[in-house]
Amino acid sequence: MSPRSLILFPAPVALAALLLCACGEPEPITYQGYAEGEYLYVSSPLGGELETLGVSRGETVVPGAPLFTLERGQESAAMEEAALNLRQAENRLADLAKGDRPSELAALEARLDRARTASQLARKEWERRRRLFAEKTISAEDLDQAVAAREQSAAAVDELRAELTTARLGGRSDVLDAARAEVGAARQRLAQARWRFEQKRQDAPQGGAVFDTLYVAGEFVPAGYPVVSLLPPQNILLRFFVPENVVGTLSLGQSLSVSFDGAEGSYPARINYISPQAEYTPPVIYSRQSRAKLVYLIEARPDPEDAADFHPGQPLDVRLEAAP
Repeated sequence: MSPRSLILFPAPVALAALLLCACGEPEPITYQGYAEGEYLYVSSPLGGELETLGVSRGETVVPGAPLFTLERGQESAAMEEAALNLRQAENRLADLAKGDRPSELAALEARLDRARTASQLARKEWERRRRLFAEKTISAEDLDQAVAAREQSAAAVDELRAELTTARLGGRSDVLDAARAEVGAARQRLAQARWRFEQKRQDAPQGGAVFDTLYVAGEFVPAGYPVVSLLPPQNILLRFFVPENVVGTLSLGQSLSVSFDGAEGSYPARINYISPQAEYTPPVIYSRQSRAKLVYLIEARPDPEDAADFHPGQPLDVRLEAAP
């Protein structure tokens, strides 16, 4: 063998070795997917004309931001009426609890004083006539009249004393219980009227983007129909499909990287749902590396700080990372 042949012989062997090394490190398979959103539909449990719409499509709102208000004139009047009824019930209960008015109590006390004075005079007259009767100066009939006057005046004192005690006690216990029950019912009616009034205005329960507004000011909105749909960042989902021979290698919490057209780099995400049921390959989802007829839906969530970069319906390229 010539020296030239000895020099050239290792070249094919080296090329084959390089090809084998390249085949041992295949590029990760990319799965096609799309972004999806779980929308938050905001509605009122009561119907009415849409009075104000405080947001527009594409706007970003913070939690508690006013979204819309329905006409609530009737609810406002009902709330004012309920508040007035509550005040009346509370005043009636207070009046029953404190008894008669001070002027009425003063009148009873004055009558009691007069009755005591009269009773003292009657007693003195009785004692005087008793002595006269003992001296046989007056008849028995005159003494009997003095006895009757004394007993009558004493009874009048007892009666007025009892009336004064009753007047200071206030209403009877059963009447007071009924008045307290009426106050409680009035408070419940006011709370219900206030709830209906407040439900005609809806604020953002979470922060996020206003995905759509479904009514314009002046339209009638039926009860329970959404007026605004929100898309909070944490409600962004990333969906893709994998073949049957891959789904068994995935696990919840597994990391993956996601990219899309125009992105400067890839975004991290984690798998949070693996469908237990197979389905036929959707026409719009396909892969040149796989010919499987059945695929499994996989859902993942991006990091919260990256969620705003994804938009519902946006095509995605997903690459799996090794399971932890």
